Amino acid sequence: MSENYDFLYDFVVRHSWHRLSRMYNQKAAEHNITVSIGFILMNVDKLGTPSTQLGPRMGMEPTSLSRTLKTMEERGLIYRKLTEDDKRKVLIFLTEEGVENRRMVKNFILGFNQKINNKIPKNKLKIFFEVVENVDQLIEDELKRS
Repeated sequence: MSENYDFLYDFVVRHSWHRLSRMYNQKAAEHNITVSIGFILMNVDKLGTPSTQLGPRMGMEPTSLSRTLKTMEERGLIYRKLTEDDKRKVLIFLTEEGVENRRMVKNFILGFNQKINNKIPKNKLKIFFEVVENVDQLIEDELKRS
C-alpha cells in the first residue's frame, strides 16, 4: 500500500474489503454461486430462519434479498415453510444441496481465517479487532450526530 494513503483509514479498509470481496466472488463463481448466496447459506439456521431476519443480519435490502432467495429456491438450495403458529410467517430452510453448499462456503471461510491466524500473531490480531471496534464506535457516534 502506498505511503501516501497511510492517513486515509477509509481508503485502507475499502481497498482491503474490495480485494477480499473479489477473492470471495472468484471462489463463489467457481462453485456457480454468488457471495450473497454464500452469506445467506451461512445465516440460515437448522431450525429455519424467518426471511425477515436475514436482511438485517446481512445488511441486504429487502428487494435484493427477495431476488436472491427466489434464485436460491429455483436452484434447489432452500425451501420456504409457513410456521405452525402464525401462517403469515415464513421460515427459510436449506435443502440437502443447500447444506452441501453451506459446508463448502464454511470450509473456505474457515480455511482463509486459519491462514490469517497462521500468518499474523495473536497479539496483532487482538489489536486489529480492538481498532476495528473503536472505528465502528466512532462511525456509530458520527451517525447519531447526523
